[in-house]
Amino acid sequence: MNIIKLNNIIATVLIGTATIACSTYANAATDEAKATYKSTKESAEADYKVAREKCNTQSGNPKDVCIAEAESMQKHTKAKAEAEYKNTNSARTDARKAMANADYDVAKTKCNASTGNVKDVCIKEAKAAMVASKADAKADKKVVAARTDARDDKVDANYKVAIEKCDALAGAAKDSCVATAKTQFGK
Repeated sequence: MNIIKLNNIIATVLIGTATIACSTYANAATDEAKATYKSTKESAEADYKVAREKCNTQSGNPKDVCIAEAESMQKHTKAKAEAEYKNTNSARTDARKAMANADYDVAKTKCNASTGNVKDVCIKEAKAAMVASKADAKADKKVVAARTDARDDKVDANYKVAIEKCDALAGAAKDSCVATAKTQFGK
C-alpha cells in the first residue's frame, strides 16, 4: 500500500472520529442545557412557594405587593432560563419583554396603595417604564441582527478578495489557495 493511500485512510478515520466526538459533545451540551433549564424552572417554582408563604403574614396592599414581587422573581428566573436554553436573539428579547411585564405588574400593584391623581400618575410612570424596557429589547434585537448581517457581508467580501487572488495562480497552487480560502472563511 503506498503512502498516499495510507495517509488518506488515516485522514478519513481521524475525520470520522472527530465528527463523532463533536456530535457527542453537542448532544452532551444539549442534554446538559436541558437539565439546567429544567432544574432552574423547578428552583424558581420552589423559591416562589417560599416567597409566597412569607406574604401570608401581611395583609392589604403590602401583601399584594409581596405576592406580585414573588411572581415577578419567578417570571424573571424562568424567562432568563428559557433564553439561555434556547440561546437565540429572539429568546433573549422575549425574556426581556416578559421581565418588563413582570416589573410592570409589581409597579402597578404598588400604585394601588395610592388614590386619585397620584395613583394615575404612578400607573402611567409604570407603563412608561415597561414600554421603554420593551422598546430597548426590540432595538437591541435589531442591533444584534444588523451586526450579524454586517459581519456576514464582511466575510463574503473578504472571501471574494481571497478567491480573486487565487485566480492569479494555476493548477495545484490554485486548488490549494481556493481550499485555504474556503476553510478560512467557512465556505
